[in-house]
Amino acid sequence: MPDGYGVETADLFIEWREVQLRLVDSHLYWLSTTRRDGSPHVVPRWGVWLDGRLWYDGSLETVHARNLAHDARCALHLESGAEVTIVEGRSDPSHPLTGDFAEAVAAEYARKYGPVYTPGRDAWSGADAGGMRVVTPIKAIAWSNFPRDVTRFKF
Repeated sequence: MPDGYGVETADLFIEWREVQLRLVDSHLYWLSTTRRDGSPHVVPRWGVWLDGRLWYDGSLETVHARNLAHDARCALHLESGAEVTIVEGRSDPSHPLTGDFAEAVAAEYARKYGPVYTPGRDAWSGADAGGMRVVTPIKAIAWSNFPRDVTRFKF
């Protein structure tokens, strides 16, 4: 952060478990990717935060999926501009999901998006994993009371 923002004198910090609760509870994730020409692209995505990562599915033909096939780096931002949570990382195609983990992903989708979207546990078991992608965080920043509690995380 630039000098003058007061971040270096932050006296409160947010625990990662609190940030993860925000990520679990969020209904919408803003996903930022980069096009081949270097221009930005941002899209709202539904997804579930499990196992320390964001799991989200969709067509391999979408702009963001094509962007990520070229450059897997991305950023996520949650809906709130007051309780800010920004995660930078990589979005990679998932391996096919099966068993207990597939059941957990399906249950979390149903909890968050049902009855509109309730995929079954086999929705991501095919060779292309049903278009499932996974964002693995590299770093994050969060705050609720800027600049008093700005907290950075590296993974």
